Amino acid sequence: QVQLVESGGGLVQAGGSLRLSCTASGRTVSLYKLGWFRQAPGKERESVATITRDGESTFYTDSVRGRFTVSRDNISRDNAKNTVYLQMNSLKPEDTAVYYCAADRSITAQAMGVYGVDYWGKGTLVTVSS
Repeated sequence: QVQLVESGGGLVQAGGSLRLSCTASGRTVSLYKLGWFRQAPGKERESVATITRDGESTFYTDSVRGRFTVSRDNISRDNAKNTVYLQMNSLKPEDTAVYYCAADRSITAQAMGVYGVDYWGKGTLVTVSS
């Protein structure tokens, strides 16, 4: 089992930056792709960024590519805890959403999809004012 806890959301003006963090813990967490989804009011949840379990490949939705960066650290010697970050720059009001950390056990080198996620965090709200 994998536990995901997000932090770092908040209110920021358009053009500003935020960094989200997610601590992913569990004995097998190093075997999971990690990433971020978001859900705006009245909209479907969408994949924002994914990083593979080896950290070698990243995937972004078109609307954030070039502005957001996903990264991953193995922060424990026994590989039972990883942290995944989402650095968000040049934020726009349309980036306003609840951002969810996610873990997916599949080994495919592609972005996570909503229906393939094995574990979800509780979400953190990002609000971008114009």
